[in-house]
Amino acid sequence: MGVLKAKVHVTLKPGVLDPQGKAVQHSLAALGFGGVEQVRQGKYIEVDLADGSSREQARAALDAMCRQLLANTVIEDYTIDIAE
Repeated sequence: MGVLKAKVHVTLKPGVLDPQGKAVQHSLAALGFGGVEQVRQGKYIEVDLADGSSREQARAALDAMCRQLLANTVIEDYTIDIAE
């Protein structure tokens, strides 16, 4: 069993205001990219898990990491992708 590599994507929940995304949208418009209707900003996190973790153990650990630290579950959603 090798190292498990996980990709975590954290995004704002629908309906939560995104001032950073709005600033990026305005900046893109100022640069001439007028066709951009909306920008939502999020976080991308890579986590390498040590040998010996099963996919189920890894998913459970990553879920706990997201709930406790990586995501603010009140306003953010997250997805976890695990590859070997």
